[in-house]
Amino acid sequence: MKQLQFPHQTNFYRGKVRDVYTIADKWLVMIASDRISAFDVILPRPIPHKGQVLNQIASYMLKATGDICPNWLADTPAPNVAVGRKCTPFRVEMVVRGNLTGHAWRTYKSGLRELCGVALPQGMKENDYFPTPIITPSTKAEVGHDEDISREEIIRRGLVNESDYSILEKYTLALFARGKALAAKRGLILVDTKYEFGLLDGTVCLMDEIHTPDSSRYFYAEGFEERQAKGEKQQQLSKEFVREWLIANNFMGKEGQTVPVMTDEWVDTISQRYIELYEQVIGEPFRPQPLSDEETYQRALYSLSTLPPSEA
Repeated sequence: MKQLQFPHQTNFYRGKVRDVYTIADKWLVMIASDRISAFDVILPRPIPHKGQVLNQIASYMLKATGDICPNWLADTPAPNVAVGRKCTPFRVEMVVRGNLTGHAWRTYKSGLRELCGVALPQGMKENDYFPTPIITPSTKAEVGHDEDISREEIIRRGLVNESDYSILEKYTLALFARGKALAAKRGLILVDTKYEFGLLDGTVCLMDEIHTPDSSRYFYAEGFEERQAKGEKQQQLSKEFVREWLIANNFMGKEGQTVPVMTDEWVDTISQRYIELYEQVIGEPFRPQPLSDEETYQRALYSLSTLPPSEA
Protein backbone atom coordinates (compact mmCIF):
# COMPACT_ATOMS: atom_id res chain seq x y z
CA MET A 1 0.00 0.00 0.00
CA LYS A 2 1.27 3.46 -0.86
CA GLN A 3 1.96 5.99 1.89
CA LEU A 4 -1.02 8.29 2.47
CA GLN A 5 -1.18 11.88 3.70
CA PHE A 6 -3.91 13.02 6.12
CA PRO A 7 -4.84 16.57 7.15
CA HIS A 8 -3.05 17.60 10.38
CA GLN A 9 -0.76 14.58 10.05
CA THR A 10 2.25 14.92 12.34
CA ASN A 11 4.04 11.61 11.88
CA PHE A 12 4.17 8.40 9.86
CA TYR A 13 5.67 5.07 10.89
CA ARG A 14 5.82 1.89 8.85
CA GLY A 15 6.04 -1.11 11.14
CA LYS A 16 6.52 -4.76 10.32
CA VAL A 17 2.80 -5.14 9.62
CA ARG A 18 1.04 -1.80 10.14
CA ASP A 19 1.31 1.67 8.66
CA VAL A 20 0.69 4.13 11.50
CA TYR A 21 -0.33 7.75 10.91
CA THR A 22 -0.30 10.26 13.79
CA ILE A 23 -2.92 12.99 13.50
CA ALA A 24 -2.46 16.26 15.43
CA ASP A 25 -0.33 14.35 17.95
CA LYS A 26 -3.58 13.04 19.48
CA TRP A 27 -4.91 10.29 17.24
CA LEU A 28 -3.56 7.30 15.36
CA VAL A 29 -4.76 5.77 12.11
CA MET A 30 -3.45 2.21 11.90
CA ILE A 31 -3.71 0.43 8.57
CA ALA A 32 -3.07 -3.29 8.81
CA SER A 33 -1.19 -4.42 5.70
CA ASP A 34 -0.90 -7.92 4.28
CA ARG A 35 2.79 -7.98 5.20
CA ILE A 36 3.92 -10.89 7.36
CA SER A 37 6.94 -11.03 9.63
CA ALA A 38 8.71 -13.77 11.54
CA PHE A 39 11.83 -13.62 13.70
CA ASP A 40 11.46 -9.81 13.42
CA VAL A 41 12.00 -9.98 9.64
CA ILE A 42 9.40 -8.94 7.05
CA LEU A 43 8.99 -11.83 4.64
CA PRO A 44 9.17 -11.04 0.91
CA ARG A 45 5.56 -11.78 -0.07
CA PRO A 46 2.29 -10.38 1.31
CA ILE A 47 -0.48 -12.72 2.48
CA PRO A 48 -3.90 -12.01 0.91
CA HIS A 49 -6.57 -10.86 3.43
CA LYS A 50 -4.15 -10.98 6.36
CA GLY A 51 -4.56 -7.29 7.22
CA GLN A 52 -8.34 -7.59 7.33
CA VAL A 53 -8.16 -10.71 9.49
CA LEU A 54 -5.81 -9.07 12.00
CA ASN A 55 -7.74 -5.81 12.21
CA GLN A 56 -11.16 -7.39 12.60
CA ILE A 57 -10.06 -9.91 15.25
CA ALA A 58 -8.26 -7.14 17.17
CA SER A 59 -11.32 -4.88 17.04
CA TYR A 60 -13.57 -7.71 18.23
CA MET A 61 -11.24 -8.56 21.11
CA LEU A 62 -10.68 -4.96 22.20
CA LYS A 63 -14.42 -4.49 22.48
CA ALA A 64 -14.76 -7.81 24.35
CA THR A 65 -12.19 -6.76 26.96
CA GLY A 66 -13.09 -3.09 27.36
CA ASP A 67 -14.43 -3.70 30.87
CA ILE A 68 -11.03 -4.98 32.07
CA CYS A 69 -8.93 -1.97 31.19
CA PRO A 70 -9.13 1.12 28.98
CA ASN A 71 -7.86 0.72 25.42
CA TRP A 72 -6.88 2.97 22.58
CA LEU A 73 -9.54 2.03 19.98
CA ALA A 74 -12.18 4.59 18.95
CA ASP A 75 -13.40 3.31 15.56
CA THR A 76 -12.91 0.65 12.89
CA PRO A 77 -13.94 2.52 9.74
CA ALA A 78 -12.68 -0.08 7.27
CA PRO A 79 -11.84 -3.80 7.37
CA ASN A 80 -8.14 -3.10 7.70
CA VAL A 81 -8.23 0.29 9.47
CA ALA A 82 -8.40 1.24 13.15
CA VAL A 83 -8.57 4.75 14.57
CA GLY A 84 -7.81 5.50 18.19
CA ARG A 85 -6.10 7.67 20.76
CA LYS A 86 -2.35 8.11 20.74
CA CYS A 87 -0.70 6.75 23.88
CA THR A 88 2.87 7.06 25.07
CA PRO A 89 4.03 3.44 24.80
CA PHE A 90 5.98 1.53 27.39
CA ARG A 91 9.07 0.07 25.75
CA VAL A 92 8.23 -3.47 26.80
CA GLU A 93 5.82 -6.12 25.56
CA MET A 94 3.94 -8.16 28.13
CA VAL A 95 4.20 -11.75 26.95
CA VAL A 96 2.02 -14.21 28.88
CA ARG A 97 2.21 -17.99 28.52
CA GLY A 98 -0.19 -20.69 29.61
CA ASN A 99 1.72 -23.57 28.01
CA LEU A 100 5.34 -24.53 27.40
CA THR A 101 5.42 -23.79 23.69
CA GLY A 102 7.39 -21.92 21.03
CA HIS A 103 10.24 -19.76 22.35
CA ALA A 104 9.64 -20.98 25.90
CA TRP A 105 9.92 -24.60 24.78
CA ARG A 106 13.07 -23.92 22.75
CA THR A 107 14.59 -22.31 25.85
CA TYR A 108 13.52 -25.23 28.05
CA LYS A 109 14.73 -27.82 25.56
CA SER A 110 18.18 -26.19 25.59
CA GLY A 111 18.43 -27.08 29.28
CA LEU A 112 17.63 -23.70 30.82
CA ARG A 113 15.08 -23.62 33.62
CA GLU A 114 14.56 -19.88 33.82
CA LEU A 115 13.00 -17.45 31.35
CA CYS A 116 12.87 -13.69 31.98
CA GLY A 117 13.62 -14.31 35.64
CA VAL A 118 10.76 -16.79 35.96
CA ALA A 119 11.64 -20.28 37.20
CA LEU A 120 10.37 -23.08 34.94
CA PRO A 121 9.24 -26.34 36.61
CA GLN A 122 11.23 -29.52 36.07
CA GLY A 123 9.84 -32.49 34.15
CA MET A 124 7.66 -30.63 31.65
CA LYS A 125 6.95 -31.75 28.09
CA GLU A 126 6.38 -29.53 25.09
CA ASN A 127 2.92 -27.89 25.22
CA ASP A 128 2.26 -28.86 28.86
CA TYR A 129 0.30 -26.33 30.90
CA PHE A 130 2.23 -24.25 33.40
CA PRO A 131 0.81 -24.55 36.93
CA THR A 132 -0.33 -20.93 36.46
CA PRO A 133 0.25 -18.58 33.51
CA ILE A 134 3.65 -16.87 33.54
CA ILE A 135 4.65 -13.43 32.30
CA THR A 136 7.88 -13.32 30.25
CA PRO A 137 8.34 -9.73 29.04
CA SER A 138 10.45 -8.60 26.13
CA THR A 139 11.92 -5.25 25.15
CA LYS A 140 10.18 -3.44 22.32
CA ALA A 141 12.93 -2.81 19.79
CA GLU A 142 12.63 0.04 17.28
CA VAL A 143 14.65 -2.07 14.85
CA GLY A 144 16.04 -5.58 14.99
CA HIS A 145 15.12 -8.21 17.53
CA ASP A 146 13.11 -7.86 20.72
CA GLU A 147 14.93 -9.30 23.73
CA ASP A 148 13.81 -11.23 26.80
CA ILE A 149 13.93 -9.20 29.99
CA SER A 150 12.97 -9.79 33.62
CA ARG A 151 10.59 -7.78 35.79
CA GLU A 152 13.51 -6.70 37.95
CA GLU A 153 15.56 -5.53 34.97
CA ILE A 154 12.63 -3.55 33.55
CA ILE A 155 12.25 -1.65 36.81
CA ARG A 156 16.01 -1.28 37.37
CA ARG A 157 16.50 0.22 33.91
CA GLY A 158 13.54 2.55 34.36
CA LEU A 159 11.64 1.18 31.36
CA VAL A 160 8.53 1.04 33.56
CA ASN A 161 8.26 2.16 37.18
CA GLU A 162 7.26 -0.41 39.78
CA SER A 163 3.78 0.99 40.33
CA ASP A 164 2.88 0.99 36.63
CA TYR A 165 4.46 -2.42 36.13
CA SER A 166 2.21 -3.89 38.82
CA ILE A 167 -0.76 -2.54 36.85
CA LEU A 168 0.62 -4.07 33.64
CA GLU A 169 0.88 -7.46 35.34
CA LYS A 170 -2.65 -7.22 36.71
CA TYR A 171 -4.11 -6.25 33.33
CA THR A 172 -2.04 -8.86 31.47
CA LEU A 173 -3.29 -11.77 33.58
CA ALA A 174 -6.90 -10.53 33.50
CA LEU A 175 -6.84 -10.06 29.72
CA PHE A 176 -5.30 -13.50 29.24
CA ALA A 177 -7.98 -15.08 31.43
CA ARG A 178 -10.70 -13.37 29.34
CA GLY A 179 -8.98 -14.41 26.12
CA LYS A 180 -8.83 -18.03 27.30
CA ALA A 181 -12.52 -17.93 28.23
CA LEU A 182 -13.48 -16.51 24.82
CA ALA A 183 -11.32 -19.10 23.07
CA ALA A 184 -12.80 -21.96 25.11
CA LYS A 185 -16.29 -21.04 23.89
CA ARG A 186 -15.01 -21.58 20.35
CA GLY A 187 -13.27 -24.90 21.08
CA LEU A 188 -9.81 -23.34 21.29
CA ILE A 189 -7.06 -22.92 23.86
CA LEU A 190 -5.32 -19.53 24.00
CA VAL A 191 -1.79 -20.78 24.58
CA ASP A 192 0.21 -17.58 24.76
CA THR A 193 -0.02 -13.98 23.63
CA LYS A 194 1.47 -10.54 24.06
CA TYR A 195 0.04 -7.17 25.02
CA GLU A 196 1.35 -3.65 24.53
CA PHE A 197 0.44 -0.84 26.90
CA GLY A 198 1.01 2.89 27.10
CA LEU A 199 0.03 5.95 29.09
CA LEU A 200 -2.87 8.21 28.11
CA ASP A 201 -3.18 11.28 30.34
CA GLY A 202 -1.34 9.33 33.03
CA THR A 203 -3.61 6.28 32.80
CA VAL A 204 -2.33 2.86 31.73
CA CYS A 205 -4.05 1.97 28.46
CA LEU A 206 -4.04 -1.15 26.26
CA MET A 207 -2.67 -0.48 22.78
CA ASP A 208 -2.37 -2.13 19.38
CA GLU A 209 -3.83 -5.57 18.58
CA ILE A 210 -4.79 -8.37 20.94
CA HIS A 211 -5.52 -12.08 20.56
CA THR A 212 -4.73 -12.15 16.83
CA PRO A 213 -2.74 -14.89 15.05
CA ASP A 214 0.22 -12.50 14.85
CA SER A 215 0.31 -11.87 18.57
CA SER A 216 -1.11 -15.15 19.90
CA ARG A 217 -1.04 -18.91 19.62
CA TYR A 218 -4.15 -21.09 19.72
CA PHE A 219 -4.54 -24.86 20.01
CA TYR A 220 -7.67 -26.85 19.24
CA ALA A 221 -9.10 -28.03 22.57
CA GLU A 222 -10.62 -31.24 21.21
CA GLY A 223 -8.06 -34.04 21.51
CA PHE A 224 -5.49 -31.85 23.30
CA GLU A 225 -5.05 -34.18 26.28
CA GLU A 226 -4.88 -37.28 24.09
CA ARG A 227 -2.23 -35.75 21.88
CA GLN A 228 -0.21 -34.70 24.93
CA ALA A 229 -0.41 -38.19 26.40
CA LYS A 230 0.85 -39.69 23.13
CA GLY A 231 3.55 -37.06 22.63
CA GLU A 232 1.96 -35.93 19.37
CA LYS A 233 2.07 -32.42 17.88
CA GLN A 234 -0.84 -30.22 18.82
CA GLN A 235 -3.26 -28.89 16.22
CA GLN A 236 -2.79 -25.16 16.31
CA LEU A 237 -3.95 -21.95 14.74
CA SER A 238 -1.19 -19.36 14.89
CA LYS A 239 1.79 -18.02 13.01
CA GLU A 240 4.00 -20.69 14.58
CA PHE A 241 3.64 -22.92 11.54
CA VAL A 242 5.32 -20.17 9.49
CA ARG A 243 8.21 -20.02 11.98
CA GLU A 244 8.52 -23.80 11.90
CA TRP A 245 8.68 -23.74 8.09
CA LEU A 246 11.39 -21.09 8.21
CA ILE A 247 13.39 -23.02 10.81
CA ALA A 248 13.09 -26.20 8.70
CA ASN A 249 14.52 -24.16 5.81
CA ASN A 250 17.44 -22.87 7.90
CA PHE A 251 16.15 -19.37 8.58
CA MET A 252 15.78 -17.79 12.03
CA GLY A 253 16.48 -14.16 11.15
CA LYS A 254 20.18 -14.43 11.89
CA GLU A 255 22.88 -12.59 9.99
CA GLY A 256 23.85 -14.29 6.75
CA GLN A 257 20.66 -16.36 6.52
CA THR A 258 18.37 -16.06 3.50
CA VAL A 259 14.58 -16.22 3.57
CA PRO A 260 13.47 -19.33 1.64
CA VAL A 261 11.37 -18.92 -1.51
CA MET A 262 7.65 -18.54 -0.80
CA THR A 263 5.69 -20.30 -3.55
CA ASP A 264 2.18 -19.31 -4.61
CA GLU A 265 0.88 -22.48 -2.96
CA TRP A 266 2.60 -21.67 0.33
CA VAL A 267 1.30 -18.08 0.34
CA ASP A 268 -2.23 -19.39 -0.27
CA THR A 269 -1.81 -21.92 2.56
CA ILE A 270 -0.83 -19.15 4.98
CA SER A 271 -3.79 -17.03 3.86
CA GLN A 272 -6.22 -19.90 4.38
CA ARG A 273 -4.82 -20.55 7.87
CA TYR A 274 -5.42 -16.92 8.82
CA ILE A 275 -8.98 -17.10 7.50
CA GLU A 276 -9.53 -20.37 9.37
CA LEU A 277 -8.46 -18.75 12.62
CA TYR A 278 -10.75 -15.76 12.04
CA GLU A 279 -13.74 -18.02 11.48
CA GLN A 280 -12.88 -20.21 14.44
CA VAL A 281 -12.30 -17.31 16.85
CA ILE A 282 -15.14 -15.04 15.73
CA GLY A 283 -17.60 -17.79 14.84
CA GLU A 284 -18.67 -16.17 11.57
CA PRO A 285 -17.74 -16.73 7.91
CA PHE A 286 -14.91 -14.53 6.68
CA ARG A 287 -16.01 -12.09 3.98
CA PRO A 288 -13.11 -10.53 2.07
CA GLN A 289 -13.57 -6.79 1.62
CA PRO A 290 -10.64 -5.58 -0.47
CA LEU A 291 -10.46 -1.79 -0.74
CA SER A 292 -8.39 0.46 -2.95
CA ASP A 293 -5.93 2.84 -1.34
CA GLU A 294 -8.33 5.71 -2.10
CA GLU A 295 -11.31 3.93 -0.50
CA THR A 296 -9.23 3.15 2.57
CA TYR A 297 -8.12 6.77 2.80
CA GLN A 298 -11.65 8.17 2.45
CA ARG A 299 -13.06 5.90 5.15
CA ALA A 300 -10.29 6.79 7.57
CA LEU A 301 -10.69 10.47 6.74
CA TYR A 302 -14.43 10.36 7.43
CA SER A 303 -13.82 8.61 10.74
CA LEU A 304 -11.41 11.35 11.79
CA SER A 305 -13.97 13.99 10.82
CA THR A 306 -16.52 12.49 13.22
CA LEU A 307 -14.29 12.92 16.26
CA PRO A 308 -15.46 15.56 18.74
CA PRO A 309 -14.11 18.99 17.65
CA SER A 310 -12.54 19.50 21.06
CA GLU A 311 -10.57 16.30 20.64
CA ALA A 312 -9.84 16.03 16.91
